[in-house]
Amino acid sequence: MKVMRRESGSLVDPERANLPQHRSAADRMRGTEHSAKGADAPRRLRRAGLRPTRQRVALATILFGSGDRHVTAELLHEEAVRAGERVSLATVYNTLHQFKRAGLLREIAIGGQRAYFDTNTSNHNHFFVEAEGRLVDIPGESIRVDGVPEPPADLKISHIDVVVRLVSK
Repeated sequence: MKVMRRESGSLVDPERANLPQHRSAADRMRGTEHSAKGADAPRRLRRAGLRPTRQRVALATILFGSGDRHVTAELLHEEAVRAGERVSLATVYNTLHQFKRAGLLREIAIGGQRAYFDTNTSNHNHFFVEAEGRLVDIPGESIRVDGVPEPPADLKISHIDVVVRLVSK
């Protein structure tokens, strides 16, 4: 027969009392274990016209909870799994593309091989550290692009992506 003890008005199994409880990123976001930026994930999603589902909120919390960053779908999937989220890689890809269409992310394609998603949606450029597969923001207006041709009459330029590739000396 198992003996339970009473704590704060509820019965507690003494064998499990000190075990850490599993909490998903979405659950943590509702508590106090999140950053201020991650806390507004449901509101951010609604403002972008997206329904704040559990998986979207969890991925948004991970993505936007620690400032501007560059992620691949694979990296975000690894972080979500480490945070206790049950989410497939396909769902992560779909969610990143939904966030991009909603204006929450920018997609930067590197050589047609890999797509990175940038939480900083302002018009800016990047260094790409080839040996590490890492993107780094180029500060401010450090790059000037001259000689851009006029687009066709029915189109306009939305932005110009410049990626400067870096290798070791």
